[in-house]
Amino acid sequence: MQYDVVVVGGGPAGLAAAIRLKQLSADLSVCVLEKGSEIGAHILSGAVMDPRALDELIPDWKAKGAPLHTPVSEDRFLFLTEKASFQTPNFLLPGCFKNHGNYVVSLGNVCRWLGQQAESLGVEIFPGFAAAEVLFEGDAVKGVVTGDMGINRNGEKTPAYQPGMELHAKYTFFAEGCRGHLGRSLEARYRLREGAEPQVYGIGLKELWEVPAEKHRPGLVTHTAGWPLDPDVYGGSFIYHQENRQVAVGYVVGLSYQNPYLSPFEEFQRFKTHPAIRPLLEGAKRICYGARAITSGGLQSLPRFVFPGGAMIGDEAGFLNASRIKGSHCAIKSGMLAAEAAHSALKAGRALDELSDYPQAFRSSWLYDELYRARNFKPWMSKGLYLGSMMFGIDQVLLRGKAPWTLHHKGADHAQTRPASEFSPIQYPKPDGLLTFDRLSSVFISNTNHNEDQPVHLTLKDPSVPVDVNLARYAGPESRYCPAQVYEFVEAGGAQRLQINAQNCVHCKTCDIKDPTQNIVWVTPEGGGGPNYPNM
Repeated sequence: MQYDVVVVGGGPAGLAAAIRLKQLSADLSVCVLEKGSEIGAHILSGAVMDPRALDELIPDWKAKGAPLHTPVSEDRFLFLTEKASFQTPNFLLPGCFKNHGNYVVSLGNVCRWLGQQAESLGVEIFPGFAAAEVLFEGDAVKGVVTGDMGINRNGEKTPAYQPGMELHAKYTFFAEGCRGHLGRSLEARYRLREGAEPQVYGIGLKELWEVPAEKHRPGLVTHTAGWPLDPDVYGGSFIYHQENRQVAVGYVVGLSYQNPYLSPFEEFQRFKTHPAIRPLLEGAKRICYGARAITSGGLQSLPRFVFPGGAMIGDEAGFLNASRIKGSHCAIKSGMLAAEAAHSALKAGRALDELSDYPQAFRSSWLYDELYRARNFKPWMSKGLYLGSMMFGIDQVLLRGKAPWTLHHKGADHAQTRPASEFSPIQYPKPDGLLTFDRLSSVFISNTNHNEDQPVHLTLKDPSVPVDVNLARYAGPESRYCPAQVYEFVEAGGAQRLQINAQNCVHCKTCDIKDPTQNIVWVTPEGGGGPNYPNM
Protein backbone atom coordinates (compact mmCIF):
# COMPACT_ATOMS: atom_id res chain seq x y z
CA MET A 1 0.00 0.00 0.00
CA GLN A 2 1.43 3.37 -1.05
CA TYR A 3 0.98 6.63 0.89
CA ASP A 4 2.53 10.04 0.97
CA VAL A 5 3.05 9.73 4.74
CA VAL A 6 2.74 6.73 7.05
CA VAL A 7 2.51 7.45 10.79
CA VAL A 8 3.42 4.67 13.23
CA GLY A 9 1.47 5.24 16.43
CA GLY A 10 -1.95 6.71 17.19
CA GLY A 11 -1.03 8.85 20.21
CA PRO A 12 -1.18 12.65 20.39
CA ALA A 13 1.98 13.16 18.31
CA GLY A 14 1.00 10.79 15.50
CA LEU A 15 -2.58 12.01 15.27
CA ALA A 16 -1.52 15.67 15.37
CA ALA A 17 0.94 15.06 12.53
CA ALA A 18 -1.73 13.33 10.44
CA ILE A 19 -4.26 16.10 11.08
CA ARG A 20 -1.77 18.85 10.24
CA LEU A 21 -0.77 17.17 6.98
CA LYS A 22 -4.38 16.99 5.82
CA GLN A 23 -5.02 20.57 6.93
CA LEU A 24 -2.12 21.71 4.78
CA SER A 25 -3.09 19.64 1.76
CA ALA A 26 -6.29 17.60 1.55
CA ASP A 27 -4.84 15.70 -1.42
CA LEU A 28 -2.09 14.05 0.60
CA SER A 29 -2.62 10.37 1.39
CA VAL A 30 -1.93 9.74 5.08
CA CYS A 31 -2.40 6.66 7.22
CA VAL A 32 -1.91 5.93 10.92
CA LEU A 33 -0.99 2.49 12.27
CA GLU A 34 -2.03 1.80 15.87
CA LYS A 35 -0.99 -1.40 17.64
CA GLY A 36 -3.80 -1.11 20.22
CA SER A 37 -7.25 -2.56 19.56
CA GLU A 38 -8.53 1.00 19.09
CA ILE A 39 -7.21 4.54 19.26
CA GLY A 40 -6.67 5.29 22.94
CA ALA A 41 -6.47 1.66 24.08
CA HIS A 42 -2.77 1.95 24.98
CA ILE A 43 -2.77 5.60 26.04
CA LEU A 44 -1.90 6.18 29.69
CA SER A 45 -1.10 9.55 31.18
CA GLY A 46 -1.94 11.56 34.31
CA ALA A 47 -3.13 13.84 32.81
CA VAL A 48 -3.16 17.58 33.17
CA MET A 49 -3.12 19.00 29.66
CA ASP A 50 -1.79 22.36 28.54
CA PRO A 51 -4.05 23.31 25.60
CA ARG A 52 -1.44 25.52 23.94
CA ALA A 53 -0.59 23.15 21.10
CA LEU A 54 -4.21 22.09 20.66
CA ASP A 55 -5.14 25.76 20.27
CA GLU A 56 -2.73 25.88 17.32
CA LEU A 57 -3.80 22.58 15.78
CA ILE A 58 -7.59 22.90 16.11
CA PRO A 59 -8.44 26.44 17.30
CA ASP A 60 -12.16 25.64 17.61
CA TRP A 61 -11.64 22.48 19.66
CA LYS A 62 -14.23 23.55 22.23
CA ALA A 63 -16.93 23.93 19.58
CA LYS A 64 -15.94 20.55 18.14
CA GLY A 65 -16.48 18.82 21.48
CA ALA A 66 -12.93 18.05 22.59
CA PRO A 67 -13.05 16.19 25.93
CA LEU A 68 -11.34 18.93 27.93
CA HIS A 69 -14.16 19.54 30.40
CA THR A 70 -12.45 20.07 33.76
CA PRO A 71 -10.28 23.19 34.12
CA VAL A 72 -7.73 23.08 36.93
CA SER A 73 -9.27 24.79 39.96
CA GLU A 74 -6.46 24.49 42.52
CA ASP A 75 -2.83 23.38 42.80
CA ARG A 76 -1.38 21.71 45.88
CA PHE A 77 2.16 20.42 46.42
CA LEU A 78 2.87 18.31 49.50
CA PHE A 79 6.12 17.05 51.00
CA LEU A 80 5.43 13.78 52.81
CA THR A 81 7.15 12.23 55.79
CA GLU A 82 6.02 8.82 57.02
CA LYS A 83 3.32 10.27 59.27
CA ALA A 84 2.88 13.92 58.24
CA SER A 85 2.54 16.21 55.24
CA PHE A 86 3.63 19.79 54.62
CA GLN A 87 2.04 21.92 51.91
CA THR A 88 4.30 24.27 49.97
CA PRO A 89 2.86 27.79 49.78
CA ASN A 90 1.81 28.51 46.21
CA PHE A 91 3.95 31.64 46.00
CA LEU A 92 7.04 29.44 46.47
CA LEU A 93 6.07 26.98 43.73
CA PRO A 94 8.04 27.18 40.47
CA GLY A 95 5.90 28.00 37.46
CA CYS A 96 6.14 24.41 36.22
CA PHE A 97 3.88 23.33 39.11
CA LYS A 98 1.23 25.95 38.45
CA ASN A 99 -1.61 24.76 36.24
CA HIS A 100 -3.93 27.73 35.81
CA GLY A 101 -5.45 27.50 32.32
CA ASN A 102 -4.81 23.75 32.01
CA TYR A 103 -7.32 20.90 32.06
CA VAL A 104 -7.60 17.58 33.88
CA VAL A 105 -8.28 15.03 31.13
CA SER A 106 -8.27 11.42 30.12
CA LEU A 107 -5.57 11.51 27.44
CA GLY A 108 -7.00 8.29 26.00
CA ASN A 109 -10.30 10.06 25.38
CA VAL A 110 -8.50 13.09 23.93
CA CYS A 111 -6.77 10.75 21.48
CA ARG A 112 -10.06 9.09 20.56
CA TRP A 113 -11.41 12.54 19.74
CA LEU A 114 -8.26 13.43 17.77
CA GLY A 115 -8.72 10.20 15.85
CA GLN A 116 -12.23 11.27 14.89
CA GLN A 117 -10.92 14.64 13.70
CA ALA A 118 -8.24 12.91 11.65
CA GLU A 119 -10.69 10.54 10.00
CA SER A 120 -13.05 13.41 9.18
CA LEU A 121 -10.18 14.96 7.19
CA GLY A 122 -9.57 11.73 5.28
CA VAL A 123 -6.77 10.14 7.30
CA GLU A 124 -6.89 6.32 7.14
CA ILE A 125 -6.47 4.79 10.61
CA PHE A 126 -5.70 1.09 11.06
CA PRO A 127 -6.10 0.04 14.72
CA GLY A 128 -4.94 -3.44 15.71
CA PHE A 129 -1.99 -3.38 13.29
CA ALA A 130 1.47 -3.23 14.84
CA ALA A 131 4.41 -2.02 12.76
CA ALA A 132 6.97 -4.79 13.19
CA GLU A 133 9.85 -3.84 10.88
CA VAL A 134 11.22 -0.81 9.06
CA LEU A 135 11.55 -1.01 5.28
CA PHE A 136 14.49 0.60 3.49
CA GLU A 137 15.36 1.73 -0.01
CA GLY A 138 19.08 2.19 -0.06
CA ASP A 139 19.87 4.23 3.05
CA ALA A 140 16.38 5.73 3.30
CA VAL A 141 13.33 4.57 5.20
CA LYS A 142 10.58 3.77 2.72
CA GLY A 143 7.88 2.53 5.11
CA VAL A 144 7.09 -0.29 7.48
CA VAL A 145 5.68 -3.79 7.45
CA THR A 146 3.05 -4.88 9.94
CA GLY A 147 3.49 -8.05 11.95
CA ASP A 148 2.17 -11.38 10.76
CA MET A 149 -0.92 -12.57 12.62
CA GLY A 150 -1.85 -16.14 13.42
CA ILE A 151 1.65 -17.41 14.28
CA ASN A 152 1.82 -19.85 17.21
CA ARG A 153 4.39 -19.92 20.00
CA ASN A 154 6.60 -22.29 17.99
CA GLY A 155 6.70 -19.87 15.06
CA GLU A 156 4.32 -21.98 12.95
CA LYS A 157 1.43 -20.66 10.88
CA THR A 158 -2.03 -21.45 12.25
CA PRO A 159 -5.34 -21.56 10.31
CA ALA A 160 -5.82 -17.92 11.38
CA TYR A 161 -2.57 -16.83 9.69
CA GLN A 162 -2.53 -13.47 7.96
CA PRO A 163 0.72 -12.12 6.51
CA GLY A 164 1.85 -8.62 7.38
CA MET A 165 1.27 -5.71 5.03
CA GLU A 166 3.93 -3.50 3.52
CA LEU A 167 3.11 0.19 3.72
CA HIS A 168 5.34 2.35 1.57
CA ALA A 169 5.61 6.10 2.01
CA LYS A 170 7.53 9.10 0.81
CA TYR A 171 8.00 9.91 4.50
CA THR A 172 7.42 7.78 7.59
CA PHE A 173 6.85 9.26 11.05
CA PHE A 174 7.62 7.17 14.12
CA ALA A 175 5.35 8.03 17.06
CA GLU A 176 5.47 4.82 19.10
CA GLY A 177 5.84 6.62 22.42
CA CYS A 178 8.56 6.12 25.00
CA ARG A 179 11.19 3.48 24.08
CA GLY A 180 9.59 2.49 20.78
CA HIS A 181 11.15 -0.69 19.48
CA LEU A 182 11.41 0.60 15.90
CA GLY A 183 12.84 3.85 17.21
CA ARG A 184 15.58 1.90 18.98
CA SER A 185 16.54 0.17 15.74
CA LEU A 186 16.60 3.50 13.88
CA GLU A 187 18.79 5.09 16.56
CA ALA A 188 21.28 2.25 16.11
CA ARG A 189 21.22 2.22 12.29
CA TYR A 190 21.62 5.98 11.87
CA ARG A 191 23.63 6.58 15.08
CA LEU A 192 21.08 9.15 16.13
CA ARG A 193 22.34 9.32 19.70
CA GLU A 194 25.88 10.35 18.85
CA GLY A 195 26.49 13.63 20.67
CA ALA A 196 23.38 13.29 22.87
CA GLU A 197 23.30 12.26 26.50
CA PRO A 198 21.66 8.93 27.37
CA GLN A 199 17.89 9.06 27.65
CA VAL A 200 16.69 8.65 31.22
CA TYR A 201 13.28 7.40 32.25
CA GLY A 202 10.70 6.97 34.94
CA ILE A 203 7.91 4.45 35.34
CA GLY A 204 4.46 5.93 35.84
CA LEU A 205 1.83 3.79 37.56
CA LYS A 206 -1.78 4.93 37.60
CA GLU A 207 -5.09 3.89 39.11
CA LEU A 208 -8.45 5.43 38.34
CA TRP A 209 -10.78 5.66 41.34
CA GLU A 210 -14.43 6.55 41.70
CA VAL A 211 -14.81 8.52 44.94
CA PRO A 212 -17.89 9.57 46.95
CA ALA A 213 -19.36 12.89 45.85
CA GLU A 214 -18.45 14.64 49.10
CA LYS A 215 -14.75 13.89 48.51
CA HIS A 216 -14.69 14.96 44.87
CA ARG A 217 -13.15 18.35 44.02
CA PRO A 218 -13.28 18.75 40.20
CA GLY A 219 -10.09 20.34 38.94
CA LEU A 220 -8.04 19.84 42.12
CA VAL A 221 -4.45 18.95 41.19
CA THR A 222 -2.17 17.56 43.93
CA HIS A 223 1.45 16.48 43.63
CA THR A 224 3.60 14.99 46.38
CA ALA A 225 7.27 14.22 46.94
CA GLY A 226 9.03 12.36 49.72
CA TRP A 227 7.73 9.28 51.54
CA PRO A 228 7.66 6.37 50.83
CA LEU A 229 10.75 6.78 48.61
CA ASP A 230 14.14 7.46 50.14
CA PRO A 231 15.34 11.04 49.52
CA ASP A 232 17.98 9.83 47.06
CA VAL A 233 15.37 8.19 44.77
CA TYR A 234 13.64 10.45 42.27
CA GLY A 235 9.85 10.18 42.29
CA GLY A 236 6.51 11.45 43.50
CA SER A 237 2.78 11.22 43.06
CA PHE A 238 -0.08 12.90 41.27
CA ILE A 239 -3.76 13.06 42.27
CA TYR A 240 -6.04 14.63 39.68
CA HIS A 241 -9.78 15.12 40.24
CA GLN A 242 -11.49 14.54 36.88
CA GLU A 243 -15.16 14.75 35.97
CA ASN A 244 -17.82 12.19 36.99
CA ARG A 245 -16.40 11.67 40.51
CA GLN A 246 -13.29 10.06 39.05
CA VAL A 247 -9.83 10.69 40.50
CA ALA A 248 -6.58 9.68 38.81
CA VAL A 249 -4.06 8.53 41.42
CA GLY A 250 -0.57 7.85 40.18
CA TYR A 251 3.05 7.44 41.14
CA VAL A 252 6.27 8.05 39.19
CA VAL A 253 9.60 6.46 40.12
CA GLY A 254 12.78 7.41 38.28
CA LEU A 255 14.42 4.31 36.82
CA SER A 256 17.89 5.46 37.87
CA TYR A 257 17.38 3.97 41.35
CA GLN A 258 20.27 1.85 42.64
CA ASN A 259 18.63 -0.62 45.01
CA PRO A 260 17.56 -3.73 43.05
CA TYR A 261 15.15 -4.66 45.86
CA LEU A 262 13.02 -1.56 45.20
CA SER A 263 9.62 -2.24 43.63
CA PRO A 264 7.89 0.78 42.04
CA PHE A 265 4.53 -1.02 42.19
CA GLU A 266 4.81 -1.71 45.93
CA GLU A 267 6.02 1.83 46.59
CA PHE A 268 2.86 3.08 44.87
CA GLN A 269 0.65 0.82 46.98
CA ARG A 270 2.44 1.95 50.14
CA PHE A 271 2.00 5.62 49.18
CA LYS A 272 -1.79 5.26 49.29
CA THR A 273 -1.65 4.36 53.00
CA HIS A 274 -0.25 7.77 54.00
CA PRO A 275 -2.50 9.69 56.43
CA ALA A 276 -2.83 12.53 53.91
CA ILE A 277 -3.90 10.20 51.08
CA ARG A 278 -5.87 7.36 52.70
CA PRO A 279 -9.00 9.43 53.57
CA LEU A 280 -9.65 10.28 49.91
CA LEU A 281 -9.67 6.60 48.87
CA GLU A 282 -11.48 5.02 51.82
CA GLY A 283 -14.97 4.13 50.66
CA ALA A 284 -13.95 4.68 47.02
CA LYS A 285 -13.75 2.09 44.22
CA ARG A 286 -10.72 1.34 42.05
CA ILE A 287 -11.88 0.95 38.45
CA CYS A 288 -8.73 0.80 36.28
CA TYR A 289 -4.96 0.32 36.50
CA GLY A 290 -2.04 0.75 34.12
CA ALA A 291 1.64 1.59 33.82
CA ARG A 292 3.92 3.20 31.26
CA ALA A 293 7.53 4.30 31.06
CA ILE A 294 8.15 8.02 30.67
CA THR A 295 11.10 9.82 29.08
CA SER A 296 12.57 12.45 31.38
CA GLY A 297 15.98 13.34 29.94
CA GLY A 298 14.75 16.54 28.35
CA LEU A 299 16.74 18.67 25.95
CA GLN A 300 20.13 17.08 26.71
CA SER A 301 18.83 13.62 25.79
CA LEU A 302 17.13 14.45 22.50
CA PRO A 303 18.64 12.39 19.68
CA ARG A 304 19.01 13.57 16.12
CA PHE A 305 15.39 12.90 15.18
CA VAL A 306 15.46 13.05 11.37
CA PHE A 307 16.99 10.63 8.89
CA PRO A 308 16.46 9.92 5.17
CA GLY A 309 12.78 9.20 4.63
CA GLY A 310 11.50 9.79 8.12
CA ALA A 311 11.43 11.39 11.54
CA MET A 312 10.71 10.64 15.18
CA ILE A 313 8.04 12.68 16.94
CA GLY A 314 6.53 12.91 20.41
CA ASP A 315 7.83 10.74 23.21
CA GLU A 316 9.57 8.50 20.66
CA ALA A 317 12.22 11.22 20.48
CA GLY A 318 11.82 12.39 24.09
CA PHE A 319 9.76 15.58 23.76
CA LEU A 320 8.43 15.58 27.31
CA ASN A 321 8.79 18.25 29.98
CA ALA A 322 9.56 16.25 33.12
CA SER A 323 9.48 19.32 35.34
CA ARG A 324 5.83 19.96 34.39
CA ILE A 325 4.98 16.23 34.28
CA LYS A 326 3.46 16.97 30.88
CA GLY A 327 4.11 15.66 27.41
CA SER A 328 0.88 15.78 25.40
CA HIS A 329 1.24 19.42 24.32
CA CYS A 330 4.90 18.77 23.45
CA ALA A 331 3.91 15.70 21.43
CA ILE A 332 1.24 17.58 19.49
CA LYS A 333 3.61 20.44 18.69
CA SER A 334 6.40 18.12 17.53
CA GLY A 335 3.94 16.28 15.28
CA MET A 336 2.82 19.57 13.75
CA LEU A 337 6.41 20.69 13.13
CA ALA A 338 7.29 17.41 11.42
CA ALA A 339 4.11 17.54 9.32
CA GLU A 340 4.88 21.06 8.13
CA ALA A 341 8.41 20.01 7.14
CA ALA A 342 7.12 16.97 5.24
CA HIS A 343 4.47 19.04 3.48
CA SER A 344 7.12 21.51 2.27
CA ALA A 345 9.30 18.63 1.03
CA LEU A 346 6.42 16.94 -0.80
CA LYS A 347 5.30 20.24 -2.33
CA ALA A 348 8.86 20.65 -3.65
CA GLY A 349 8.74 17.16 -5.15
CA ARG A 350 11.18 15.63 -2.68
CA ALA A 351 10.77 12.12 -1.23
CA LEU A 352 12.87 9.88 1.04
CA ASP A 353 14.87 12.98 1.89
CA GLU A 354 16.06 14.19 5.28
CA LEU A 355 13.57 16.69 6.71
CA SER A 356 16.08 19.26 7.92
CA ASP A 357 13.31 21.87 8.21
CA TYR A 358 11.88 19.92 11.17
CA PRO A 359 14.81 20.33 13.64
CA GLN A 360 15.30 23.90 12.44
CA ALA A 361 11.65 24.71 13.15
CA PHE A 362 11.95 23.04 16.55
CA ARG A 363 14.93 25.23 17.48
CA SER A 364 12.89 28.38 16.78
CA SER A 365 9.67 27.18 18.46
CA TRP A 366 8.17 27.69 21.91
CA LEU A 367 8.70 23.96 22.47
CA TYR A 368 12.47 24.41 22.40
CA ASP A 369 12.24 27.38 24.75
CA GLU A 370 10.11 25.39 27.21
CA LEU A 371 12.46 22.40 27.22
CA TYR A 372 15.48 24.68 27.51
CA ARG A 373 14.12 26.32 30.66
CA ALA A 374 13.44 22.88 32.16
CA ARG A 375 16.73 21.27 31.12
CA ASN A 376 18.28 21.19 34.61
CA PHE A 377 15.27 19.67 36.40
CA LYS A 378 16.15 15.98 36.26
CA PRO A 379 19.91 16.49 36.82
CA TRP A 380 19.19 18.55 39.94
CA MET A 381 16.59 16.10 41.26
CA SER A 382 19.00 13.20 40.76
CA LYS A 383 21.12 14.79 43.49
CA GLY A 384 18.45 14.04 46.10
CA LEU A 385 15.04 15.37 47.06
CA TYR A 386 16.07 18.18 49.38
CA LEU A 387 19.14 19.55 47.61
CA GLY A 388 17.50 19.02 44.23
CA SER A 389 14.28 20.80 45.22
CA MET A 390 16.18 23.76 46.62
CA MET A 391 18.49 24.12 43.63
CA PHE A 392 15.74 23.66 41.06
CA GLY A 393 13.67 26.24 42.92
CA ILE A 394 16.57 28.69 42.56
CA ASP A 395 16.94 27.68 38.90
CA GLN A 396 13.28 28.38 38.16
CA VAL A 397 12.21 31.13 40.57
CA LEU A 398 15.36 33.27 40.67
CA LEU A 399 17.02 32.43 37.36
CA ARG A 400 13.77 31.68 35.45
CA GLY A 401 15.32 28.68 33.73
CA LYS A 402 18.09 30.76 32.16
CA ALA A 403 21.03 29.63 34.29
CA PRO A 404 24.36 29.99 32.44
CA TRP A 405 25.03 26.29 32.85
CA THR A 406 23.53 23.01 31.70
CA LEU A 407 23.84 20.03 34.02
CA HIS A 408 24.35 16.48 32.81
CA HIS A 409 22.74 13.13 33.54
CA LYS A 410 24.61 10.43 35.45
CA GLY A 411 24.26 7.88 32.67
CA ALA A 412 21.85 5.22 31.44
CA ASP A 413 19.32 4.02 34.02
CA HIS A 414 20.20 0.33 33.78
CA ALA A 415 23.82 1.12 34.62
CA GLN A 416 22.83 2.71 37.94
CA THR A 417 21.62 -0.59 39.44
CA ARG A 418 23.96 -1.79 42.19
CA PRO A 419 24.59 -5.37 43.38
CA ALA A 420 22.04 -6.73 45.85
CA SER A 421 24.83 -7.45 48.34
CA GLU A 422 25.06 -3.70 49.01
CA PHE A 423 21.44 -3.47 50.21
CA SER A 424 18.94 -5.14 52.51
CA PRO A 425 15.68 -6.51 51.08
CA ILE A 426 12.70 -4.16 51.42
CA GLN A 427 9.79 -5.69 53.32
CA TYR A 428 6.58 -4.45 51.72
CA PRO A 429 3.22 -4.94 53.51
CA LYS A 430 0.71 -7.39 52.12
CA PRO A 431 -2.15 -5.84 50.11
CA ASP A 432 -5.49 -5.48 51.86
CA GLY A 433 -7.64 -5.65 48.70
CA LEU A 434 -9.39 -2.40 49.60
CA LEU A 435 -6.75 0.31 49.39
CA THR A 436 -3.71 -1.69 48.32
CA PHE A 437 -3.62 -4.51 45.77
CA ASP A 438 -1.46 -7.17 44.19
CA ARG A 439 -0.23 -7.07 40.62
CA LEU A 440 -2.42 -9.75 39.12
CA SER A 441 -5.68 -8.19 40.30
CA SER A 442 -4.34 -4.89 38.96
CA VAL A 443 -3.51 -6.33 35.54
CA PHE A 444 -7.03 -7.80 35.43
CA ILE A 445 -8.64 -4.36 35.57
CA SER A 446 -6.26 -3.04 32.88
CA ASN A 447 -8.21 -5.31 30.48
CA THR A 448 -4.90 -6.68 29.18
CA ASN A 449 -5.19 -9.53 26.72
CA HIS A 450 -2.78 -11.36 24.43
CA ASN A 451 -3.24 -14.52 22.44
CA GLU A 452 -1.37 -16.93 24.72
CA ASP A 453 -0.19 -19.07 21.81
CA GLN A 454 1.63 -16.27 19.98
CA PRO A 455 5.45 -15.99 20.13
CA VAL A 456 6.71 -14.43 23.35
CA HIS A 457 7.38 -10.74 22.63
CA LEU A 458 9.74 -10.30 25.59
CA THR A 459 12.89 -11.76 24.10
CA LEU A 460 16.22 -12.63 25.72
CA LYS A 461 19.53 -12.15 23.96
CA ASP A 462 21.02 -14.88 26.19
CA PRO A 463 18.61 -17.19 28.10
CA SER A 464 21.26 -17.95 30.74
CA VAL A 465 21.71 -14.35 31.89
CA PRO A 466 18.55 -13.97 34.05
CA VAL A 467 19.67 -16.71 36.46
CA ASP A 468 23.46 -16.62 36.09
CA VAL A 469 23.81 -12.84 36.31
CA ASN A 470 20.59 -11.02 37.24
CA LEU A 471 19.49 -13.41 39.97
CA ALA A 472 22.97 -14.12 41.27
CA ARG A 473 24.23 -10.53 41.31
CA TYR A 474 21.09 -8.37 41.51
CA ALA A 475 18.58 -10.71 43.24
CA GLY A 476 16.42 -10.89 40.13
CA PRO A 477 15.20 -7.26 39.81
CA GLU A 478 12.94 -8.07 36.84
CA SER A 479 10.55 -9.71 39.30
CA ARG A 480 10.18 -6.32 41.04
CA TYR A 481 10.52 -3.54 38.47
CA CYS A 482 7.85 -5.09 36.23
CA PRO A 483 4.43 -3.71 37.28
CA ALA A 484 2.49 -6.63 35.81
CA GLN A 485 4.14 -9.81 37.19
CA VAL A 486 5.46 -10.77 33.78
CA TYR A 487 8.75 -12.05 35.21
CA GLU A 488 8.90 -14.74 37.91
CA PHE A 489 11.77 -16.88 39.13
CA VAL A 490 10.47 -20.39 39.76
CA GLU A 491 12.15 -23.60 40.86
CA ALA A 492 12.37 -26.42 38.34
CA GLY A 493 14.32 -29.60 38.97
CA GLY A 494 16.12 -28.12 41.94
CA ALA A 495 17.28 -25.04 39.99
CA GLN A 496 15.86 -21.58 39.39
CA ARG A 497 14.59 -20.46 36.00
CA LEU A 498 12.96 -17.30 34.71
CA GLN A 499 9.31 -17.69 33.72
CA ILE A 500 7.96 -15.03 31.36
CA ASN A 501 4.19 -14.49 31.62
CA ALA A 502 3.98 -12.46 28.44
CA GLN A 503 0.18 -12.41 28.44
CA ASN A 504 0.32 -10.06 31.48
CA CYS A 505 2.40 -7.40 29.70
CA VAL A 506 0.91 -3.88 29.77
CA HIS A 507 3.51 -2.62 27.25
CA CYS A 508 5.17 -0.26 29.74
CA LYS A 509 8.70 -1.01 28.36
CA THR A 510 10.29 -0.84 31.83
CA CYS A 511 12.05 -4.18 31.37
CA ASP A 512 13.64 -3.00 28.13
CA ILE A 513 14.99 0.04 30.00
CA LYS A 514 15.92 -1.18 33.50
CA ASP A 515 17.30 -4.67 32.89
CA PRO A 516 20.84 -4.21 34.28
CA THR A 517 22.39 -6.44 31.62
CA GLN A 518 20.24 -5.11 28.76
CA ASN A 519 19.44 -8.71 27.94
CA ILE A 520 15.67 -8.21 27.58
CA VAL A 521 14.47 -6.79 24.27
CA TRP A 522 10.80 -5.84 23.93
CA VAL A 523 9.42 -6.50 20.45
CA THR A 524 5.90 -5.89 19.24
CA PRO A 525 3.35 -8.64 19.92
CA GLU A 526 0.49 -9.45 17.60
CA GLY A 527 -1.53 -6.33 16.78
CA GLY A 528 -4.52 -5.62 19.01
CA GLY A 529 -2.93 -7.22 22.08
CA GLY A 530 -2.04 -5.52 25.33
CA PRO A 531 -4.10 -3.31 27.63
CA ASN A 532 -7.47 -1.85 26.73
CA TYR A 533 -7.68 1.29 28.85
CA PRO A 534 -11.21 2.69 28.81
CA ASN A 535 -10.65 6.14 30.33
CA MET A 536 -6.96 6.57 31.11
